[in-house]
Amino acid sequence: MATGNPGRPAASPFAAASPPAASPFVASAPVVTTPDGPSVRPPPVSGSTITTPFSSAGPMVGTSAPPPFRPGPPAGFVRPSTPAPPGPPPSQVPPASNQFQHFSTPQFSMPHQPPLSRPPPVGFPNMAQPPAQPIMGPPIQLPGVPGPSPPVTFRPPTQTPLAQMAPPPQPYAQGPPAQTPSYHALQPGYVQPPPHQGMTGMHAREHMQQPFSAPPTGSMQDLVEDFNSLSLGAVPGSMDNALDPKALPRPLEGDVEPKAFSEMYPLNCNPKYLRLTTSAIPNSQSLASRWHLPLGAVVCPLAEASKEEEVPIVNFGSAGIIRCRRCRTYVNPYVTFTDGGRKWRCNLCALLNEVSGDYFAQLDATGRRIDADQRPELNKGSVEFVAPTEYMVRPPMPPLYFFLIDVSVSAVRSGMLESTLTQPQMMVVSDVDDVFVPLPDDLLVNLSESRHVVESFLDSLPTMFHDTMNVESAFGPALKAAFMVMRQLGGKLLIFQNSLPSIGVGRLRLRGDDVRVYGTDKEHSLRVAEDPFYKQMAADFSKYQIGVNVYAFSDKYTDLASLGTLSKYTGGQVYFYPSFKSGVQQDKLRHELGRDLTRETAWEAVMRIRCGKGVRFSTYHGNFMLRSTDLLALPAVDCDKAFAMQLCLDETLLTSQTVYFQVALLYTASCGERRIRVHTAAAPVVSDLGEMYRQADTGALVSVLSRLAIEKTLSSKLDDTRTYLLKIIVKALKEYRNLHAVQHRLAGRMIYPESLKYLPLYVLALCKSTPLRGGFADVQLDERCAVGSILMTLPVKSLLKFLYPSLIRVDEFLLKASSLDLQDVEKSIPRLPLTSQSLDPRGLYIFDDGLRFVIWIGSMLPPEVARSLNVDYSSDLSQVNLCESGHEISRRLMGVLNNLRESNAAYYQLCHLVRQGEQPREGLYLLANLIDDQTGGTSGYADWIMQIHRQIPRVRRNQARLQFYALVDIASATHLVKNTGAKWLTGIARTLKASFG
Repeated sequence: MATGNPGRPAASPFAAASPPAASPFVASAPVVTTPDGPSVRPPPVSGSTITTPFSSAGPMVGTSAPPPFRPGPPAGFVRPSTPAPPGPPPSQVPPASNQFQHFSTPQFSMPHQPPLSRPPPVGFPNMAQPPAQPIMGPPIQLPGVPGPSPPVTFRPPTQTPLAQMAPPPQPYAQGPPAQTPSYHALQPGYVQPPPHQGMTGMHAREHMQQPFSAPPTGSMQDLVEDFNSLSLGAVPGSMDNALDPKALPRPLEGDVEPKAFSEMYPLNCNPKYLRLTTSAIPNSQSLASRWHLPLGAVVCPLAEASKEEEVPIVNFGSAGIIRCRRCRTYVNPYVTFTDGGRKWRCNLCALLNEVSGDYFAQLDATGRRIDADQRPELNKGSVEFVAPTEYMVRPPMPPLYFFLIDVSVSAVRSGMLESTLTQPQMMVVSDVDDVFVPLPDDLLVNLSESRHVVESFLDSLPTMFHDTMNVESAFGPALKAAFMVMRQLGGKLLIFQNSLPSIGVGRLRLRGDDVRVYGTDKEHSLRVAEDPFYKQMAADFSKYQIGVNVYAFSDKYTDLASLGTLSKYTGGQVYFYPSFKSGVQQDKLRHELGRDLTRETAWEAVMRIRCGKGVRFSTYHGNFMLRSTDLLALPAVDCDKAFAMQLCLDETLLTSQTVYFQVALLYTASCGERRIRVHTAAAPVVSDLGEMYRQADTGALVSVLSRLAIEKTLSSKLDDTRTYLLKIIVKALKEYRNLHAVQHRLAGRMIYPESLKYLPLYVLALCKSTPLRGGFADVQLDERCAVGSILMTLPVKSLLKFLYPSLIRVDEFLLKASSLDLQDVEKSIPRLPLTSQSLDPRGLYIFDDGLRFVIWIGSMLPPEVARSLNVDYSSDLSQVNLCESGHEISRRLMGVLNNLRESNAAYYQLCHLVRQGEQPREGLYLLANLIDDQTGGTSGYADWIMQIHRQIPRVRRNQARLQFYALVDIASATHLVKNTGAKWLTGIARTLKASFG
């Protein structure tokens, strides 16, 4: 219950509805109304444009009223099967003790005026609402509001019948319109809102809205409109089935790279290399503090490019690489040449640099070099320079792969040794406490010279330890021995581990089954390395240019929280094969190991990101070792690795109109050549917070938030991390609401910009993902740590697919598919919402999260499709390895799966067959991952939106109450200033400035 101002009604997000011109989820409390005209809700404290739940952009003012919408408990809502009974007569007074009781709505009567000119309703869904009946009372004259009709009247609160209670505010409305049609632009009842008044950013301070910086100066009619828009009080509403989950926006097209950014600056690098969380950089620290979402970037320096987009290689030869003398920026398309081409100005620090004679060229009439089109570094946002010898600490080393293999009894029984590689000799060191390397110069061989020896060893490897009964694992001593061999050359260490390290240094204890730790302040300790030995070894590996990849196979606890530390600080990654069986998972291991060995890899790499004056990157997130404040050490990095970083402003106010970013990766290519890959991008500086929201990139935001959340689980409880993500969304949407609520008078609505319409859903998916969901009983600790490690490295597109996977129905497609359709399955078959309502018992569905396939077989699948799969449905489907049979439908199905795998080659999606109703496998593999549904005590999509919605208006109540009294004083002041002068009004204006900031 709100406090303060005794005797006055408390503000609430729920209110009595306007008679004919209400919108879904009407604003709160007493409504100012005319005797026979519509009532209008008041503006909240600050303003610009506002809209309705998950509608396309634009202001939201309804013309058709919605049905009642009753709020439920905070965890979700219950949908009654029958409508609510009619309320008591007006004379009845409900008890005041229940927090969900309905209270009266004090009303104001005003002179009759024509309805305000407002845009038609937009949003979802258009719902009918019973008109609210005005309650008349003895009039009280308010000074300063003249009119031919009776003056504005005020009546103290009286009890209102339950039948007259208004629905709560609609949970999601959208902000200023975008240029492209949104998801709901195609929905029935959608009306395009009026266009936005243009960008208020880009240094256009005169267009910035400063709500309540001064009292209104318009006509008396404007003041009357302000009174008409008031909506205050505490009237809890009710919630019915009015929120249609089907109308909520879903990213069924996957990741969509921002195009406006590229169109504004066509010389920027491709977004696959560098994406900013918002393409509009705030011009001041105060503006940045109001952007409650992460301000930063996601970088994937070696992202795979098509043949048409290959990064050009430039060799300056004896001239040397052209760089700024002061900030060391590499020459790029945004530098400018002056003095007839003899000097060039750095776009980051504005220093004038001399142009060497070997690089000199004349300028044309526009000041552009005449050879700019022939020089990739001057017309491409991405380029690679061949590095001269001064960029080398030592001569480039050949790529080195070292295999460290667990040969304990559990590894042998799992079949792990049947699919791996190793060094061509085996020598036994029995002293695990004092490890040494026998024949240190002969343990590394050239593959081309000793290929037959390696192949012979691989053939004999499965039988060498066939009879072993050793259950212990001396992982730590073996790790030290591998380091001794590799430290001279560096390279990549591939670890194949199947059991918990139990002998020698680095031994670990079984700690993952301690249920008592979960839910306590010590819970996070299970997700960090237990022994500092592993972090120290990771630091040594990074120092000597050794990257580590961990392949984990066990069905028992192996403490991947500790083993994964080796990958975390060396630029590596973790591959997880729970309950590995060679007959089922050998294809997955073969593909992922093969890609690890053959994909383009940058060796002995370091990466730095430079920024324009006044901004800098403050924190970095991903798998690397931070060598200095801004230098990332990457012993081995490849095209499947991405890194996130957060940006901060060093200066109180930026004076430049554009900020430039440059990513530089110095590395050794597999061919032995030292190179520098450079990506350059520019972004505008804005003075409008709304422009920052409009230029936001959901994919980049989700990538940064995911990494922040994973890191937070290492120091906090899982529940605290989920709450942290929820608060970020609530603060961001609340701030955006403050920008637009006043101008369009839509109190009680939660709004969002078009650019962020999918953000709440992605954050919900993140909270329900394997690393964050539930507690001890929901996910095995090793699986939680392994998937968390994977999320720290995924590029934007792969991450978004993992969070909101694709669900497609393929049985109808298989019966009529052509070879042309199979070439691009993702475009031929539409994706479905992740809800059980999308599943038809007569269908065959593929669930793809980028890491695995779940093939759901409906109980009423047509016999011709069921037989073509060549599956014995009476057997244990967990042991079935789906393969192609002679049937045409089977060949088409395998073609579909292969096409989906080719779209993301980083991981091999293993097929898991699931029959409808087969428990617990159906719930484990599919139902628990249907993000839109309520599962395992977690919120569904609609519940999540309502949960966010309930928290946004709550923080506005006291400010809304102050706003009401402020408007009353302004109306009085406007009347009295004619007789008393402007001094009194000036005092009121100063008071308002102090109250509303």
